[in-house]
Amino acid sequence: MKLVIGLGNPGPAYKNTRHNLGFMVIDALSKDFAVRLKSETKTNTLKANTDFRGKALVLCKPLSYMNLSGSAVLKLLRENGARPQDILVICDDVNLELGRLKLKAGGSAGGHNGLVSLIASLKTEAFPRMRIGIAAPEVKGKLSDYVLSRFSRGEQTVIRRAIEQAKKAVLCWLENGINLAMDRINPGSGGAD
Repeated sequence: MKLVIGLGNPGPAYKNTRHNLGFMVIDALSKDFAVRLKSETKTNTLKANTDFRGKALVLCKPLSYMNLSGSAVLKLLRENGARPQDILVICDDVNLELGRLKLKAGGSAGGHNGLVSLIASLKTEAFPRMRIGIAAPEVKGKLSDYVLSRFSRGEQTVIRRAIEQAKKAVLCWLENGINLAMDRINPGSGGAD
């Protein structure tokens, strides 16, 4: 079993904001897999069960808000008998160029509060994640205002391409594992562009 988890904040006020890029990828994947995300109160998630090449797959959006995502993900893992290495977490990254993807097998949170919550709840940094760049310029004011803002019209084109690339990266991870997916997708690997 594999679980693909997109991080974001629930509710219409946050729809299509930079911080909800993980949710956007899950929405796109659910369309491709022709499944509907359903609310599950036990895990506090929107999730869909499907399969990829005969193996069980769960697409998920935690509804506990970004900074508390870890508790929902931990419940989801326990419910499905899955391990941290069975998940791929998708989130935004202010330190990456707009639309740039970066896959990692594990590591620190890099200042991302959603990942901080997951690491604290799972008690490990060893879980695959895909970061998608939202390129914070020198922000005047609070960074939170920037990540909770919507993409400009010009940025939306770049983000649509990034979401398409992210879907391919998820399929590569499902089929080949994190190491080969990193080789194919990450900048400088020859597979990202």
